[in-house]
Parts: sequence; structure tokens; C-alpha cells
Amino acid sequence: MMDATVATIKMIFFSGLFTIILGLPLGILLYLWGKSNSIVIRVTYSVLSLLVNILRSIPFIILMVALIPFSKAVVGTSIGVLGTIPPLVIGAAPFFARLVETSLREVDRGVIEAAQGMGASTNQIVMRVLLPEARPGLLAGVTITLVTLVSYTAMAGMVGGGGLGDLAIRYGYHRYETEIMIVSIIFIVVLVQLLQMAGDRLVKHYTRK
Repeated sequence: MMDATVATIKMIFFSGLFTIILGLPLGILLYLWGKSNSIVIRVTYSVLSLLVNILRSIPFIILMVALIPFSKAVVGTSIGVLGTIPPLVIGAAPFFARLVETSLREVDRGVIEAAQGMGASTNQIVMRVLLPEARPGLLAGVTITLVTLVSYTAMAGMVGGGGLGDLAIRYGYHRYETEIMIVSIIFIVVLVQLLQMAGDRLVKHYTRK
């Protein structure tokens, strides 16, 4: 049980890390390009937005199976903790990017215009205005994404993904060991609650009164 828990935590940590690394700049680009007046950039935004929507629309269990060749090419395997990380990232990064885009859109327009009036460049506005102002929303987005990844790792157990989901399916379902199924569910619930509590604390800390 402890090995399965550690495997689940590893999957969440590494997939969450790469999801943030890819999803944050993707969400920033979606925000910036969506407000552009350039026809070329608007077309690029439409294509990128469509791709994000397509990836978000595919159920994770199907996406994981479809990406088996990709996972083998990238990490050398499609099963276990290592083989699960690529589909987890590809499945979660577009989701997180949309949350980033939404958080940036909620930043007060007056603050952005003030920075523009002082001659700030786009990079300066993003780094010094948008991201700091949107920090509570971004942290909430990270929390939601990590909780979503927990459910993804559980589904990954259907195709040998490892972790608590794999333990619950192999022993709790196929071998009818109900106790293992129940304990796995409890561990997953506790993990989700800990992530949610930590995320809520960070959001509350950085939210301006």
C-alpha cells in the first residue's frame, strides 16, 4: 500500500511540475494572442485554442491508450510511473492553460493600462503586473489541476499505470479484495483533501483583503 501511495505521489509531483512548466506559458500566450489585433496572431490563437480544446475533450483513459507509442518513444515504456507521466502532462497541460488564461483575464484592466501608460513592455507587464495580480487565481488553478491529476492517476491504473488506482483495480476489483479497494479509496480521498487544504491556504494567504 505504501509503495502504491509513493508511486501516486511521484506521478502527481512530476506530472504536475511539467504541467505547470508547459501550461503556464501556454495560458499566457492564449491570453495575449486572444487580445491581439493582428490577423496572423488571431488565426494562430484560433488554431492553438482549437488544439487545446481537442486535447481537453478526449477522456484521459482513451488519451493514455492513444499515446502509448508516444510514451514508449519518450521514456521507453508505457506502463508504471514513468510511462504514465507523458499522457498525464498532455492531458492536464491544456486544462491548466485554460485556467491560467481565465485568471489573467480577471486582472483589473486599469492596472494593466497604468503599466502601459508608464511605458512597460509586454514582458514587463506579464512578469510584474499580470502574474502577481493573478497569483491567487493561478494558485487555485494549480490546486484544481493537481486534484484532477489524482483522478487521472487512478484511471491510469486501468492500463497498468501503477499507484493506488492500479492497486485498487488489480487487487480490489480483479481479485475481489474489497478491503484493499476501500483502503485505496481512503488514501486517495486523504491525498485530495491534503492538496485542497494546502492550495486553499496559499490562495487565502496571497488574496488581498
